[in-house]
Amino acid sequence: MQGEIPALSVGDLAALRAGPEAYALLDVREPWEVALSALPEALTIPMNELPDRLESLPADRPLVVLCHHGQRSGQVTAWLRRHGYDNAVNLEGGIDAWARTVDPAMPTY
Repeated sequence: MQGEIPALSVGDLAALRAGPEAYALLDVREPWEVALSALPEALTIPMNELPDRLESLPADRPLVVLCHHGQRSGQVTAWLRRHGYDNAVNLEGGIDAWARTVDPAMPTY
């Protein structure tokens, strides 16, 4: 469907993290949010800084974009795809869904 933003569930991300496939994780939340809870391997670039830092994003593997609940990362994923990053996918439910579903020890906010 045209206009649909590709997405990955937190369960799919957990499987991806456990497997051998290369991927990258992009956290577009603000620094204060990342300080509360984060996935350690994520590249952290706040949403408003992304246009100036596009060159730091990998284009050779899946790029999973996350935020708190998935709305900002959905917008970023759509924007990235319009700018040639066909590898970008949104993490459904964001870090909140990850903490509630995959890693209950992770703080929520």
